[in-house]
Amino acid sequence: MTNVDRAVQLAPRLDRQVVLKVLFVGGLLSSFVWGWTHLDMSILGFFKDLGNVGNLLKRMYPPDFSETGRIVESMAETVWMALLGTVGAVVLSYPLAIGAAANTTPHRAVRGVCRSVISLSRAVPELILAAIFVTAFAPGPFPGVLALALHSIGMIGRLFADAIETAVEPPREAVISVGSSRRQMIRSAIIPQALPSMIATALFRFEINLRGSAVLGLVGAGGIGLVISESLETIQYKPALAAVAVLFVVILAIELASSAVRRSLIGEAANLVLQSQHQSLFSRFMVRRDSERIRRAETTRAISPPWTSDRLFRVGAATLALALVAVALFSVDIAWLSALRNIDEIGIVLGQMVPPSFVGERNLVVSGLLESVAISIVSTTLGVVVALPLGVLMARNVNLRRWLATVSRVVVLALRGLPELIIAVIFVAAMGLGPVPGTLALSVTVAVFAAKLFADTMEEVSPAPREAVVSVGASRPQEFVASLIPQFVSPFIAHLFYLLDVFFRSSTVLGIVGGGGIGYLLIQSIRVFEYQLTSMIILGVFAIVLVLEWLGVAVKRLYR
Repeated sequence: MTNVDRAVQLAPRLDRQVVLKVLFVGGLLSSFVWGWTHLDMSILGFFKDLGNVGNLLKRMYPPDFSETGRIVESMAETVWMALLGTVGAVVLSYPLAIGAAANTTPHRAVRGVCRSVISLSRAVPELILAAIFVTAFAPGPFPGVLALALHSIGMIGRLFADAIETAVEPPREAVISVGSSRRQMIRSAIIPQALPSMIATALFRFEINLRGSAVLGLVGAGGIGLVISESLETIQYKPALAAVAVLFVVILAIELASSAVRRSLIGEAANLVLQSQHQSLFSRFMVRRDSERIRRAETTRAISPPWTSDRLFRVGAATLALALVAVALFSVDIAWLSALRNIDEIGIVLGQMVPPSFVGERNLVVSGLLESVAISIVSTTLGVVVALPLGVLMARNVNLRRWLATVSRVVVLALRGLPELIIAVIFVAAMGLGPVPGTLALSVTVAVFAAKLFADTMEEVSPAPREAVVSVGASRPQEFVASLIPQFVSPFIAHLFYLLDVFFRSSTVLGIVGGGGIGYLLIQSIRVFEYQLTSMIILGVFAIVLVLEWLGVAVKRLYR
């Protein structure tokens, strides 16, 4: 065999799949170029705009805590709104998840209806829902709580249903064999298996809702977002930084506490102590005491589980959560009886949204949607470009300097504490109105969000190909290129379309703070009661989301 023949055999065949992959890469590059030119962005302007943001941050320092009382009061209202919204979503999601799960609902039609309700609930961002509810009721925290509760069903209901469907069959079959009804079977055999995952989902959603509730004040739904927006609009930058600092600390503290509870729910709290190489005397004592209690329970065949430190921690966390919900109900400024009595106002508003109509604003709607698409494409691309090297730094199986990986993760966790609309408000204040500040602000959010996603994916790759490459003498860069990148490509494509989906939704509300896109027209249609135009814009957003989901599925099949 000649060298030419051997080279021909080694070269990839130009088949349909290769052509489609080349077209996909070309389409990505073309869409970025289109978005960049559509938004009238430039390289020189890019660095100048970032310099303006840096100058604004300098003028915001040091923070002014002279209005600490108002900041703390608004922050407390934000936390209570997030907590009550999450609790409301859990209550509403539970029956929907039971109806959507195949092992609890045999009727296909019922499952289809429940899953449709779950999917539709996340079609409209919570900020838009809050704006609609503010017009239906009045400014205040109640529209915010209602918006968070309804929007959260889309995530909580779906993950609850998935947790219920993953329950193993033997306990279910055992309960049915002794004559239990379907309700008894669900309550005693399925829910106990799904409960840890369901609680972890609720805690994770609470973290998301905390960021979401922080910006609901921008549309009059209460919270600390109103304080930040008012401070920036009146050029009081130092009080604004004080409010942002308080928001950042509270979100970070709650995320850390929530993560500790989630680890405990899946049994990691004790494992981390057992695996620690530097256990304190107290830790050793707790491990020995827990082991003794477990052994005693097994010996005596106790019906209830032993009171280990992990169980005490979970019970304490549950008691604290119930106490916080009670405090929230009485602390937040909501007249519950009056609000619930006027809940039919939502139906009146929804009735005015039918049928959807452009109301003579077809060109503005189309241009606004195209601008939102351009913002999401450019911001996602810029964010991913930053997130890829940051993800490599954060991946512990790639970056051998563990301290650097840890520091990178801490920095990303810190930046994740700021909601994208708060970042957008700062960028707009520094650069002026328009899509460019909105795009740059969204790029920051994409970068910190995607970096963790990419790092976790890199840490989950199979070590076998890497070991095989190393065994033949490959260097670390060769090992990275030859073994890790091929495994990373397929999940990266899936993550890319997920990011486009998520941040297209975010781009549709940037206009509320002057960051470009369809958001300005959307919020104006709500404020002037043009609800038919509102529903038409929402349908346009939903159609684009469906196209992105379809493209994502098609491309994922291509890279399998």
